[in-house]
Amino acid sequence: MQFLLLVFIFLLAIIVIYMGVFTIALDKLGLSTHSAMLLLACTLVGSGINLPLFQISAEAPPDDELQRLHGLLFGRPLPFTGKTIVAINVGGALIPFSFSIYLAYHNQLPLLQIAIAIAIVATVCFLSSRPVRGIGIGMPIFVAPFTAALTALLIAPENSAPMAYICGTMGVLIGADLLRLNDIRKIGTPVASIGGAGTFDGIFLTGIVAVLLA
Repeated sequence: MQFLLLVFIFLLAIIVIYMGVFTIALDKLGLSTHSAMLLLACTLVGSGINLPLFQISAEAPPDDELQRLHGLLFGRPLPFTGKTIVAINVGGALIPFSFSIYLAYHNQLPLLQIAIAIAIVATVCFLSSRPVRGIGIGMPIFVAPFTAALTALLIAPENSAPMAYICGTMGVLIGADLLRLNDIRKIGTPVASIGGAGTFDGIFLTGIVAVLLA
């Protein structure tokens, strides 16, 4: 009983710290606490929603070990039929994209600067990411946020926080997802979600850490 209580307190402390860091990051972007919590709630709820886009032929499924790992991470695995459904994740792709448009418009960021910043981060993400058979696209977790923060400070020092969020989240989405669509055929999974699963964590974390560093 005492162990469970300690675990509960530990998890609660992590949540409080996490929420505090998230609020600080979004405060740098000019959002109120209420708006920040609304964005967080929509992002977390949206992370469980995948909208199917199209279907592609794919290689044979992974071995039993990877099947079990996929089941532990994402729930009961779907049967693999030689096809992979490519979907887009609401919380990991559509919401960050929409919020990036808002930040660009609200802060009047030049489109050329945004394009250059995103291109830099996307290139780094593409070069540092790799397809992980049976799971998805893997990438060192702090590569994107540090690259985004540095890029934003160099390109738009007066608006480094919003630029860091935009180029960080969009850079991961483009470099580690969209430019890796061809690698999905090699993963051997029934569903591949743009901005979903492990990439969602990368996009979400990149946005927050990049803003804090910028």
